Amino acid sequence: MGVWRSNRCSVGPRGVMLALPLLVLLLHAASPARGQASPDSDGVVIAQADLQGLQAIRQALVDPRGFLRGWNGTGLGACSGEWAGVKCARGKVVALQLPFKALAGALSDKVGQLTALRKLSLHDNALGGQVPAAIGFLRDLRGLYLFNNRFAGAVPPALGGCAFLQTLDLSGNSLSGTIPSSLANATRLYRLDLAHNNLSGAVPASLTSLRFLESLSLNNNNLTGEMPSTIGNLRMLRGLSLSSNLISGSIPDGIGNLSRLQFLDLSDNLLGGSLPVSLFNVTSLVEIKLDGNGIGGHIPEAIDGLKNLTKLSMRRNALVGEIPAATGNLSRLSLLDVSENNLTGGIPGSLSSLANLNSFNVSYNNLSGPVPVVLSNRFNSSSFVGNLQLCGFNGSDICTSASSPATMASPPLPLSQRPTRRLNRKELIIAVGGICLLFGLLFCCVFIFWRKDKKDSAPSQKGTKGTATKDAGKPGTVAGKGSDADGDGGGKLVHFDGPLSFTADDLLCATAEILGKSTYGTVYKATMEDGSYVAVKRLREKIAKSSKEFEGEVNALGKLRHPNLLSLRAYYHGPKGEKLLVFDFMTKGNLASFLHARAPDSAPVSWSTRMNIAVGVARGLHHLHTDASMVHGNLTSSNILLDEDNNAKIADCGLPRLMSAAANNNVVAAAGALGYRAPELSKLKKANTKTDIYSLGMIMLELLTGKSPGDTTNGLDLPQWVASVVEEEWTNEVFDLELMKDAATGSETGEELVKTLKLALHCVDPSSVARPEAQQVLRQLEQIKPSIAVSATSSFTGEPSHTTATATTITDDTRSTTTE
Repeated sequence: MGVWRSNRCSVGPRGVMLALPLLVLLLHAASPARGQASPDSDGVVIAQADLQGLQAIRQALVDPRGFLRGWNGTGLGACSGEWAGVKCARGKVVALQLPFKALAGALSDKVGQLTALRKLSLHDNALGGQVPAAIGFLRDLRGLYLFNNRFAGAVPPALGGCAFLQTLDLSGNSLSGTIPSSLANATRLYRLDLAHNNLSGAVPASLTSLRFLESLSLNNNNLTGEMPSTIGNLRMLRGLSLSSNLISGSIPDGIGNLSRLQFLDLSDNLLGGSLPVSLFNVTSLVEIKLDGNGIGGHIPEAIDGLKNLTKLSMRRNALVGEIPAATGNLSRLSLLDVSENNLTGGIPGSLSSLANLNSFNVSYNNLSGPVPVVLSNRFNSSSFVGNLQLCGFNGSDICTSASSPATMASPPLPLSQRPTRRLNRKELIIAVGGICLLFGLLFCCVFIFWRKDKKDSAPSQKGTKGTATKDAGKPGTVAGKGSDADGDGGGKLVHFDGPLSFTADDLLCATAEILGKSTYGTVYKATMEDGSYVAVKRLREKIAKSSKEFEGEVNALGKLRHPNLLSLRAYYHGPKGEKLLVFDFMTKGNLASFLHARAPDSAPVSWSTRMNIAVGVARGLHHLHTDASMVHGNLTSSNILLDEDNNAKIADCGLPRLMSAAANNNVVAAAGALGYRAPELSKLKKANTKTDIYSLGMIMLELLTGKSPGDTTNGLDLPQWVASVVEEEWTNEVFDLELMKDAATGSETGEELVKTLKLALHCVDPSSVARPEAQQVLRQLEQIKPSIAVSATSSFTGEPSHTTATATTITDDTRSTTTE
C-alpha cells in the first residue's frame, strides 16, 4: 500500500499496512488545580509527578544535537510548548514525541509516571537498552512508536496492561525472546508490528483473540512452530505478514475465514503441505506472497474466486500440475510469478487477456508447448527460460507441429541444482544507481529534519474563509491572514463546513490504508488517534491543474452540499504541489463491493434497500445537474458510497474540474472498459448530462440483475443481454435471484421490478436524445415505490442544498518536532 507523506512523518520498514503514524490529538492546555507545581509565565503548570518523569527521561537520554536544551530544571514552559516534543492537557503530559532526533542512551522507566500519556513516539533514533516494563502502567496509552531504534532484550509482557492501546510498533530493533501471550490483554489493538527483530518461539495463539486487529506484522524474525490454527478468528484482519521466519507446518484452512484480508505474505518460511482451497474464497485479497516455502500440490481451479487480486507470487515452491486456465479470469492481476516450481503442461492462452499484467514469470518449471503470442511479445525470455519443452519465445526453438505438452519428458531439477541468473550490465547499472539515489534521498530527509524549527505547533482554530492560522508555539495563537497562508514554505489546509476538525500535521501523519486507485489518484482510509476515520484522496500531481486553477475550482467544490453527494470537507495543498482531498468516511464501502463482494453468509440485499439506493443516486444526480449545473462524468457503482443506513452518496463529484483534459479522457476510457460509458463518448470524448444518465441506467441494471456491467453473458454486454431476454418474454430470468424471493411474497414487488427495469432500459438507450433527464428518472422512481420516496425525503437530516462553505486555512509550518 502507499501513503501520503510530509517531512514530519516517517515510515519504517514495516510489513503490511504501509501505515503512517497516528495523529496527535487537538489538545488545549488548561490550568489544573493549584499546588501541583510552580506556574510558568503563562500560568500553565505541570503536575509534579510528570515533571519528575520528564526530568528522569531527559537525564537518561543522550542529545547530541541539542533538541532538548529547552528542557529546564524548573519545569517552566513544559506545558506551554517550550519543551520540544511535549504536549499537555490540564497540566498532565499527554504526548511525548521526539522522532528523528538522533537521540541515544536509554528510555527511563520513570516514563511510567506520565500517567495521562496517550502517545509515546521516539521512533527513528538510536535508543538502546530495554523497553521499560513501566510503560504497561500507562492505562491511557493509545500509540507506542519505538520502531527503528536499538532496543534489546524482551518485549515486556506488561505492555498487555495498556488497556486502550491501539497501535504497538516495536519493529526494526534487536528485541529477542518470545512474543508475550499477554499482549492479547490489550484488547483494543488494531495494529501490531514486531517485524525486523530477533524474536523466537511460536506465534502465540492468544493473539488471535484480538477481535479489532487489522494489521499483524511479525516478518523478519526467527519465529518457529506452526501458524495458529485459530488464525481465522481475526475477522477484522486486513494485512498479515509472517515472512522471513522459520514457521513450519501447513497453511491453516481457517485462513479462509479472514473475509477482509487484503495482503498476505508468508514468504521464506518452512511451510509445506498444499494450498488450502479456502484461501481462494477470500475475495478481498489484493496481494499474495508465498515465495520460497516448499508448498506442493496443485494450484486450485477455484483461483478465479480472487476477483480483486493484483499480485500473486508463489516462486521457489514444489507446485505440480498445470497452471489453471481460470487464472485468466483475474482481470486485475498485474503480477504473476510461479517460477522455480514443478509445473507441467502448457501456458494457458487465457492469460493473454490479462490487460493489466506487467510482470510475468514461469521460468524453471517443466512447462511445454508454445508460448501464447501476446505473452511472448510482452515479456522477454527471462520469463520463460528453464522450460526445455517450451517454444515460441525469444531465444527458444521455433514451435513445430510436434510441439505440444505431451512431448514433455524431462524430470524437474532439484531446487539446489537449478541455475541462477547473473545480472547483466544494464541491470547492474540500474541497481547501483537506485542504491545511490536511495542514499541521496535519505541524506536530504535527514538534512531537512535537522533544519526544522524546534517549536511544535498549537491547535488551529476555525475562522472565516481565507483566514490563515499559523502555529506560534502557544495554543490558539493567530499569526496572520490571507497572504501568510503558506508561511515558511509549508502547505495549506482549508476546512469547509462540517464536523471535521484537524491540523495539517494530523492529516499528513495519519495512519493510512489504501482503499483503491484510479486514474485521478489514490484513496486512503485515514485513522485518527481517537479511532475516527476520514477518507483522503491524493491526486496525481502530474495530471492535476496548476495551483491557481486548482484552488479556484476546489473552493467551488467545497460549497457543494446534498445528502446524496459525498461532501468535500477539506483540502490540503502542499509545498511541493501535493494535493489531498478530505471526505467523510463511509463505513459500508461502495456499491460495487456491497453487491458483488459480500461474504457467502451475509444477508441478501432486499428490493427495498436496492430501490432506496437507486432513488438516492437519482436525487444526487438531479441536484448535480440542475442546482449545481455540473456533470459527474464517471458515475460507476464504485463511486456510489453507502452510509450505515445504506443511503447512497455519490463520490468524485466535480473531480474532472481539478484535472487536466488528458486525465479526464483516460477516465472516460476506463469507464468504457468497466461497462458504464455511453456509446457516444467514443467519439465525443466529453461527458454531458445524458452520458451521466446512461451510467445511472447501468447502475440500475446492476441493482436489478446483480451482474456487473463489465461482465458479458453469451458475448452480450449487460443492456444487450437484458434486452434479448425481455424480447423472448422471459423477463423474470433477468432479475437477481435474491429479488425473485422478494417478488414471490407479493405481486406488488414483481410489478415494481418490471417498471424499474423498463426505466433502466430507457436510460441506456443508444440514442442520447431518447434518454430522460435526471429529474424525470427521479420522479418515476418515486412513483414506482412511493414509500421509499417518503422515507428518503424524511431522512434528509444533513446539510441544505445551497450552503455557503466556511473555510479555515491552516498553515503547515515546518518545525523541529516530527509528529506522527
